[in-house]
Amino acid sequence: MDAKGEVLLTIMASLAQQESQSLSQNVKLGFQYRYQQGQITVNHNRFLGYTKDEKGQLIIEPDEAEVVKRIYREYLEGASLQQIGRGLEADGILTGAGKKKWRPETLQKILKNEKYIGDALLQKTYTVDFLEKKRVPNNGIVPQYYVENSHEAIIPRDLYMQVQEEMVRRANLHSGQNRKKRVYSSKYALSSIVYCPKCGDIYRRVVWNNRGKQSIVWRCCTRMEHGPGTCDADAIHEPELQNLVVRAINMVLGKKDSMNDALQRNVKAVLMGTDGVPLDEIDARLEELQKELLKVANAKGNYDSIVDEIYSLREAKQNAQVDNAEREGMKQRISEMQQFLAEQTQNITEYDEQLVRRLIEKITVYGERVTVEFKSGTSVNVKR
Repeated sequence: MDAKGEVLLTIMASLAQQESQSLSQNVKLGFQYRYQQGQITVNHNRFLGYTKDEKGQLIIEPDEAEVVKRIYREYLEGASLQQIGRGLEADGILTGAGKKKWRPETLQKILKNEKYIGDALLQKTYTVDFLEKKRVPNNGIVPQYYVENSHEAIIPRDLYMQVQEEMVRRANLHSGQNRKKRVYSSKYALSSIVYCPKCGDIYRRVVWNNRGKQSIVWRCCTRMEHGPGTCDADAIHEPELQNLVVRAINMVLGKKDSMNDALQRNVKAVLMGTDGVPLDEIDARLEELQKELLKVANAKGNYDSIVDEIYSLREAKQNAQVDNAEREGMKQRISEMQQFLAEQTQNITEYDEQLVRRLIEKITVYGERVTVEFKSGTSVNVKR
């Protein structure tokens, strides 16, 4: 091949690349326009809980939806991702991709997927190589679009928010004077919620052997790991701890009227905590900016200032959503306590793991008493 042939091939390759890039750009802009209109595109073949109707709209697949609900319920009841996965495998339930093995990452994606509450975050990934069709996570490089109520929800919004809070809590479990990171344990309801008043560390369940006789106690992790010189908090036997928890719950039941008054005050305090720019105003402005960004980008103009404002608004929206989620979560916990007080007509006679997971936030073990803090924002002291 002579020099002219090489130049010709180079020009032809360049033209082909430009044509392919132009086509890719047009397709991308077409997708972005549909995203702006709230039209979502989802691969339902690997999407557990949903299928599509003849119009291409997402609709619920009842049997799979029950599996999704089970995953959310078991997670809030304290199960770990590994435990949930083992249970699904034991029951012969397949993943959305039709696989027998349930990996923790798969379950985590289900628990974080906003589509299960009827919303859709569009353009989570984008193409960086239009020839090889290589896609990477979108970390703010191109516009994203959040569409609310785009399809029927499987998981209630408040339940979804509780799961997000629980995921954050488990991932950021620190205790003790040096705020040492602790591993979340889902085996017992009291794990990770019983605290030492002296060093601030959590208590761990331990089996003691004394002359061939076994007993179960809860001990401060700092003392267990570094000896009594670092913390001299005494252990507490599990039956005593469980009995104190039962007494704390019964104390709440014994003063329903005053407790309901306190819960109502907590609700008012939560509602008074609303401030800042409303979410609908932020969303409206984001929609305007994203349309403007597409026009300027298509015209090959400078859109730096638009992107800066979009980033700023996204941060403001994120903060507002976190605040709203916290308020909704607290309202839900207060509502659950009110429901419990209304339904429970007599005292609790036995320790109940599920009840502890549902109601109790934290237990601090002192020498002469324990303080039980409930998820509703109330607390009681129980003498030992």
